[in-house]
Amino acid sequence: MAACPFLSQCGGCRYDFTAPDYRDKKMAALPRVAMGTEPIWAPAGTRRRADFCFAPGQFGFFQSSSKNIVPVDKCPNLRPEINEILPRIAALPYSGAGSCLVTLCDNGIDVAITSNVDYFTTEFRAAAEKLDAIRVTWNGRTVMQKSTPIIKFGDVAVEYPPNAFLQPGIEGESAMRNLVMQYADGARRVVDLFCGLGNFTYALNADGFDVSGPFTKRDLFAHPLTPGMLKNYDCVVMDPPRAGATAQVAQIIKSDVERVIYVSCNPATFVRDMNALTRGGYQLTALTPVDQFVGSSHWELVARFDRVKK
Repeated sequence: MAACPFLSQCGGCRYDFTAPDYRDKKMAALPRVAMGTEPIWAPAGTRRRADFCFAPGQFGFFQSSSKNIVPVDKCPNLRPEINEILPRIAALPYSGAGSCLVTLCDNGIDVAITSNVDYFTTEFRAAAEKLDAIRVTWNGRTVMQKSTPIIKFGDVAVEYPPNAFLQPGIEGESAMRNLVMQYADGARRVVDLFCGLGNFTYALNADGFDVSGPFTKRDLFAHPLTPGMLKNYDCVVMDPPRAGATAQVAQIIKSDVERVIYVSCNPATFVRDMNALTRGGYQLTALTPVDQFVGSSHWELVARFDRVKK
């Protein structure tokens, strides 16, 4: 793979994922709690989604630590299907400024536009209808739709809503799902919190809770599951956003849950919540880093905590 022509220009990647020392440099950025563990490496060039930005006459990625836009009509870290359609998406007649989330679903390309202008023009609709995409939305409103976007988690297919959370690559997503299943082995009944569209939920036959999506709707920041609600579960799986799960961890500590599997995209909040779990009677028994965001400085952490026997 050739070196990325946008390296050090756009803010998407910190490391050259084509370089022979890429893994060494990325491992040096591992959080201390994960040092000495062997990571799982997602392959480069397999990202199925990317969030672009646009302004009048501009389309691409933000420059690092800047609002300047680096023009991009092909990214070597993206799946070929996205790169093939990207020049036509970049050429759409946008109104205002905003973001353009391009997602390769299992049945085609989904384009979700968020703009500071509420409306889209008839010119934009006409151009969008010519795209080889299955859906285009503007601030949540459907501009055109040829079919319902579908995402598969293993052998389960679910409808993909515009702008819904989704892991960037199937390979990394599958590796994380397999890790969670391994860590949950032997559990009798599992609850999946911050479950999204169900990457772990279906595989574990778990009860799912999140603020949106196909499972039970609940704001776990404002209304975490209480010890009484957790009493029928022996395993909690959590995959919170970058803010972590302080309120939910406080309730878990008060419960009788035997096992907690914590998937984190933010080592700082993970360490905070890990310390709370440890003080509350749990022991970290397994931890695996996953290079899910290839080229970036970000790590996903998949951890297992077991309640210490009294």
